[in-house]
Amino acid sequence: MPSPLSIGLSSPILPPKHHPHSSRPSRQTTMATPSSSSSSSSSWSSTSLIEYVGQGGGHVGDDLVLLFHHIEYACKRIAALVASPYNSTLSKRMPLPSSSADRDAPKPLDILSNEIILSSLRNSGKVAVMASEEDDTPVWISDDGPYVVVTDPLDGSRNIEASIPTGTIFGIYKRLAELDHLPKEEKALLNSLQAGTRLVAAGYVLYSSATIFCTSFGSGTHAFTLDHSTGDFILTHPSLKIPPRGQIYSVNDARYFDWPEGLRKYIDTVRQGKGRYPKKYSARYICSLVADLHRTLLYGGVAMNPRDHLRLVYEANPLSFLVEQAGGKGSDGKNRILSIQPIKLHQRLPLFLGSLEDMDELESYGDVQQKVNPGYEV
Repeated sequence: MPSPLSIGLSSPILPPKHHPHSSRPSRQTTMATPSSSSSSSSSWSSTSLIEYVGQGGGHVGDDLVLLFHHIEYACKRIAALVASPYNSTLSKRMPLPSSSADRDAPKPLDILSNEIILSSLRNSGKVAVMASEEDDTPVWISDDGPYVVVTDPLDGSRNIEASIPTGTIFGIYKRLAELDHLPKEEKALLNSLQAGTRLVAAGYVLYSSATIFCTSFGSGTHAFTLDHSTGDFILTHPSLKIPPRGQIYSVNDARYFDWPEGLRKYIDTVRQGKGRYPKKYSARYICSLVADLHRTLLYGGVAMNPRDHLRLVYEANPLSFLVEQAGGKGSDGKNRILSIQPIKLHQRLPLFLGSLEDMDELESYGDVQQKVNPGYEV
């Protein structure tokens, strides 16, 4: 049986090479050639993630292209990790660090995923600091790295033994050069507490029946699907647009009696088909934030957690950035997420993400933030 650290870390995927003065990484695999009958709308059908950003699809510079090459590699390793048959034994063989009151207790896969991402960011040579949901404080990596990366390395890891989808979430900011004179710990923290309006790029990777890399550089949201035969993420959803209205709400409505009146009234109204959209809504809830959001981006509606539970820095900001770039809206029930200035690294808040018309209708009910939090076991 392999050691815990070898699972996912010793994948057959070749690591990207770091070229400090290099520009764009080259392809390591053969790309399928589109047929001559392909229409212009399908011209992206064999474009990889790295080709897309490298050829100007995201209008990004060489440093960010190289950083994405390393993030892509890390996520392929995590995809292999979550699919490993040895996951069920990890908790028995790995000592787990303690967590602060601001953080959930880490699981073995959280720790391993965090190590994979940190290693890839170090190897990129393009990151000054990484702030992770799995660490109490940010990790300073390099004095001259141009970027700051915030991440939830493995969202939904509590579901892994039931083979429920999980995901990686990340956001990328520019390093604030005006803070370079400060002590390392202070500049690491302040760089990590940038408002979401300053995001350069963000993304999530969904580990499910397919592995989907969804990202934005501020000019639309695009999704790439992992082709296991080549090892490439292939563009499958260019310029993804969330429908202006859906017919699905996603929330744990077992908490219904802890909700405020406004949220109860909204849910009661739309599921009876008595809202602004005269059709009855259906509930779809996976309890995996990335999976619930991915479905919402494709089909429309609202995905939400109305209590102070999700992290502004690691989850709410990157996902709201993606939703806005797809034509939707991210809110805490009252305020635009990206406009909220973080004051704590592990700051929590309610999160509502979804179609523009659905979100506007939801917020019109006023009191939708859950203040009662009795401490749920599951």
